[in-house]
Amino acid sequence: MWIGTAFSNYGYQFTAVAVPVEMFALTQKSFWVGLLGIAALVPLLVFGLWGGALADAMDRRKLLIAGSVVMWLGTLGFLVQSLAEWDNPWLLLLFTAVQSCAFAVTNPTRSAIIPRLVPGHLVPAANTLSFTTGEAAVVLGPLTVGVILASWDLHTALPIAYAADALLFTVGLWSTLRLPAIPPVGETARAGLRSVVEGFRYLAGAPVLLLSFAIDIIAMTIAMPRALFPEIAAERFGGGAAVGFLFSAIAIGSVLGGLTSGWIGRVRRQGLALVGAVVAWGVLVGLAGFAHSLWLMVVVLALAGAADLVSAVFRHSILLVYAPDQMRGRLQGVMTVVVAGGPRLGDLRAGGTAAIWGVGAAFSGGGFAAAGLAIALALVFPALARYRSPDPEPDPQPAAQPEPISSGP
Repeated sequence: MWIGTAFSNYGYQFTAVAVPVEMFALTQKSFWVGLLGIAALVPLLVFGLWGGALADAMDRRKLLIAGSVVMWLGTLGFLVQSLAEWDNPWLLLLFTAVQSCAFAVTNPTRSAIIPRLVPGHLVPAANTLSFTTGEAAVVLGPLTVGVILASWDLHTALPIAYAADALLFTVGLWSTLRLPAIPPVGETARAGLRSVVEGFRYLAGAPVLLLSFAIDIIAMTIAMPRALFPEIAAERFGGGAAVGFLFSAIAIGSVLGGLTSGWIGRVRRQGLALVGAVVAWGVLVGLAGFAHSLWLMVVVLALAGAADLVSAVFRHSILLVYAPDQMRGRLQGVMTVVVAGGPRLGDLRAGGTAAIWGVGAAFSGGGFAAAGLAIALALVFPALARYRSPDPEPDPQPAAQPEPISSGP
């Protein structure tokens, strides 16, 4: 599953870059490019919660297969419309929404599967592998698409990018088909509004999980500087390739953080470590805002990306170990909404504050404000900082390990 996800994540970055490029080429308006974010966010908010409920109510392998097929069909839709040259921006919005619906179902399902495949004490390591390869895809995918766009004209390059995504995604689909059956454990909840409400009720009674979500919202909505990169690149660094380096910097740091993260699995005070990582993220983003050297800003943002990787691993590890299996899907659905929605709200925050106080204040002020709010949250509500991961069992076994299948389809 890890190998298949790595290939599909790399392929997805081809589409993630090609769609905005095609949308701007069709409309010549950034407004339409912005609508792609809305087309992705709305289905994510709806289906993220429902997808998590489904993951607790049915065989997760079957659900992951179904969601993966829908995701694949969305990619094929992009490919067909580019080959046919239909040149309709509404189709791009439609297929973006289709992919977002599928992602909202597959992401919490895939995360909820991990504790069923590895022992509990290896969950942090498994999450680190997932996050590291995901961030590597964010670095390598756009760079590869840039080569494609530079080598062919747009009418040829776009189908190549979409076709590459569709081809790479087949590896992920194949790996999903190779999984054993992963049925629900214990009492099965029926997927629906009541099930979603039960997930929120459980979350309300679990302050450690609730605070871990809250601190992530602070980190992403208050400190995320992504929307400021184009203006920073143009004003301070003369535009050109500078914006590409800025967009890659955080992901580069996350990859390096993952490659040096063997120590994470040995940390017992995971709650305190999560708070520290979020504070480090905010402070480093704040410091990066003062940089007037491109390479200095890239280096500081890369360090911030490493801190963000650490916080993400601890946050997901706490969730997967703390929550019972019958709740993991629904809570992963909430996590998907928080993790995917936070940066989009952060873009809105960054752009709005830059319009009022300027890009420098929006950049550094957001970072330092996030660090301060994270510290305040930990002091006022100490349950998160006090959380310790359970000690590993002498002979750990995966919880409710399903019977292996003799051969894949």
